[in-house]
Amino acid sequence: MARQKTFFTCQQCGFQNPKWLGKCPDCNQWNTLTEEQSQPQQGGRALPAPGKPQKMAEITSTAEDRVSCGIAELDRTLGGGLVPGSLILVGGDPGIGKSTLLLQAIDQLAKTGTALYVTAEESTRQVKLRGERLGATSQNLYLLAETSLEQIRKRVAELNPDYLVIDSIQTIFTNSIESAPGSVSQVRECAGQLMILAKGEGIPTFLVGHVTKDGSIAGPRVLEHMVDTVLYFEGDPGHPYRILRAVKNRFGSTNEIGVFEMCSSGLREVANPSELFLAERPEKNAGSVVVPAMEGTRPILVELQALVSSSSFGTPQRTAIGIDHKRMALLVAILDKKVELQLAGQDIFVNVAGGVRLDEPAVDLATIAALASSHLNRAIESQTVIFGEVGLTGEVRAVSQPELRIKEAARLGFNRCILPQGSLKNITAPKEMTLVGIRHASELLDLIFN
Repeated sequence: MARQKTFFTCQQCGFQNPKWLGKCPDCNQWNTLTEEQSQPQQGGRALPAPGKPQKMAEITSTAEDRVSCGIAELDRTLGGGLVPGSLILVGGDPGIGKSTLLLQAIDQLAKTGTALYVTAEESTRQVKLRGERLGATSQNLYLLAETSLEQIRKRVAELNPDYLVIDSIQTIFTNSIESAPGSVSQVRECAGQLMILAKGEGIPTFLVGHVTKDGSIAGPRVLEHMVDTVLYFEGDPGHPYRILRAVKNRFGSTNEIGVFEMCSSGLREVANPSELFLAERPEKNAGSVVVPAMEGTRPILVELQALVSSSSFGTPQRTAIGIDHKRMALLVAILDKKVELQLAGQDIFVNVAGGVRLDEPAVDLATIAALASSHLNRAIESQTVIFGEVGLTGEVRAVSQPELRIKEAARLGFNRCILPQGSLKNITAPKEMTLVGIRHASELLDLIFN
C-alpha cells in the first residue's frame, strides 16, 4: 500500500513545502500554510489516447458554433455566445448577483436543451424560491444539491445535460484528497476534473468562484489558467448597476463588458448604458464633465466629477474612485507644472459617476478639465464632451476609435467635442457635432471657459 504524504500548502498562492513555515516564501503572506495529506488514487487516472503530430497547414479550421444564452449582455461579454465544451469561471463579491445571473442564464439555456444547476451552498428549495422570483420556469432545468465531485460526475453521466453550472467551486470536494473543501489542493483538483468533463463531453460549464478581500478569485492562480473564460462581476453596493467584465477569454475579446441593473425581479439588461449613467447628471455645475470611453467595441458616455478644495491638514488628500489613483496624481502634477494651476495645497477628489471604472488613458484630458473647472469654480458647457491622452510634457496624444466616441456623443445630443489634434485625421463627424482639436493641455482652459 502506498504511503500517504503530508505537506503544507499556502492557501493564497498554492506553494507547497514538506515543513511548516510561518511566512510563505512565494507570496510573503503570514500564517497561510496549512497541513494537507495526499491519498493515492486506486488504479490511477485513465490516460487519454495518444495523439499524433499533424501539419498545421493540413488541419481544417471551422468556426465554433456558439449558443446564445438568451441574455444579450452576457453573450456580448462571452464574445458572441457559449462555445461547446468551454469552461467559464464567474467571480465577484458576495451578494453581487453571480447566482442570480447564472440562474437566469441557465433557465434560458434550458429552453434549448437539458440543463443541470448544481448548488453546493444552498438547498434545492432555496434555489427554487429564487427561481420563482426570477421567473425561472423551464421544464428542462434540473437542480442538484451536492458537494461531492464523484457524485456530481455520476449524476451528470446519468442525466447527460447540455449545460452545467457549479455553484460554487470552493465548496466542492473530492475523496482523492484529504483536505477541507476550499483548500488549494481541493480547488485545483476539482477544477481539473471538471475541465476534463467539460472538454470530453462537450458540455459548456459555468463555475462560480469566491473572491478574497483584495478582489481576486480565491484559490491558486492556476485556477484561472485552467478555464477558458474568466468573468468578474463588479458593482458598488450603493448603486443598482452591475458590470460583467471579461478578464480572460480564449474565444473572444477581453475588453467587452455587459451592463445590468439589479431590480426586484433579478438582473435587467441595460442596452443603452450611456443614457443610464447620464440620467442624473447635474448641469451647469463646476467640476463635472462628460467623457466618451471605450469598453471593448462599445462606446459609453459617463460623467467624471472632480472636487478641489483647500486642505485643512498638513498633507493634502488625494482620492480617486473609478480611475487609477497614480494616474490622477500624474495629471495633478501636469496641471501644476505645465498649465500653472496651483494645486499643491488642495484636497482633490475624483469620482466616476455610476460605479464605472475607467482604465484607458483617453480619460486624461477630461480629468484635467474637471479638476480645472472645480478649482476655478467655473462650469463646463453641458453639451461638450472631452477625451484624449495627456503626456508628461502636457502634450495631448491621439487615442483609438475617435469616430465611434463622437457618433455616440452626437446620438445623445452633444454638439461639441474637444479631442486631440492627431485624432482629427480621416474622421467623418455628424453635421451637428463641432470638433475642436488641441495639441497641448494649456489650450484646454481657453476652449472650455471662453
